[in-house]
Amino acid sequence: MSVFEGPRIERRRVMVEGTAVWGTMRDDAMLALDDGRVVDPARMIHLPPCEPTKIIGAHITYVSRSMETRNKPKPTDNPTYFTKPPTATNGHNGKIVKYDGTRYLNYEGEVAAIIGKVTRNVTPEEAWDCIAGFAPLLDMGAQDFRDTDQGSMLRVKGMDGYCPIGPGIVRGVDPRKETLRTYRNGLLVQEAKIGEELIWEADFIIADIARYITLMPGDIIMTGTPAHSRSLDPGDRIEVEITNLGRLGCDVVSAPEPRAAHIGHPPLDTPEVRRVALGFDERVRPDLLANYQTASHGQ
Repeated sequence: MSVFEGPRIERRRVMVEGTAVWGTMRDDAMLALDDGRVVDPARMIHLPPCEPTKIIGAHITYVSRSMETRNKPKPTDNPTYFTKPPTATNGHNGKIVKYDGTRYLNYEGEVAAIIGKVTRNVTPEEAWDCIAGFAPLLDMGAQDFRDTDQGSMLRVKGMDGYCPIGPGIVRGVDPRKETLRTYRNGLLVQEAKIGEELIWEADFIIADIARYITLMPGDIIMTGTPAHSRSLDPGDRIEVEITNLGRLGCDVVSAPEPRAAHIGHPPLDTPEVRRVALGFDERVRPDLLANYQTASHGQ
């Protein structure tokens, strides 16, 4: 059955008395665990609703983001990709670390497609049937490291906890018909009607990647972010909401520099770092820019 068919079903994975347990959300906002118990999900520690072997993201897939960073409505003829390690996954209400010595920790609200079966050599039409469901996702990035790793963004995007996803995985909803909104401290800072802005949809991305790479159940495909990705500070609350999919939130916390901070490539504040981390404000909706500034601590 296609991921779009049937009623809306949301599955969550939570910690209950020290054990990871799956459950299904009910109409009364309670979580019916697979073992028969019913719990309030607001009281539960949420885990990522999948266990990926791979996390793959497309660089720029929204018209507004392409205009903001490339000054044209389509960045390239075909999408290009990067990966995050599985250790980057994080759950709803998790903590996102901004390390001392880094300046730019950017949010990117996205829709994630979670692979449901072994997927290789499929057409875009077949790709929809390979998806287990969709979830809100925050693609976090320490932009201070953009000048290293030969453009792979390993340290920019791959730090532990820099891929929050959830609260659950949802079937029976077509995200192309939904709206993406990101909130910093409760104020709207990103907004896009997905079907109107997305250049390459999940079916194209999955079929493209699966030409040469086998995707496994639980793998995460990140479908990109609209304009107005900006930096966060410790104490900030960042949330991404996809209508009819859910609202994912995490809190930014500080941590000291790694003990080996004196070796390797340091975080930098260069023109290229600032170009991506700060964007071109004149191309951003004034209301979103104002909200971002108002949401800053001390303002």
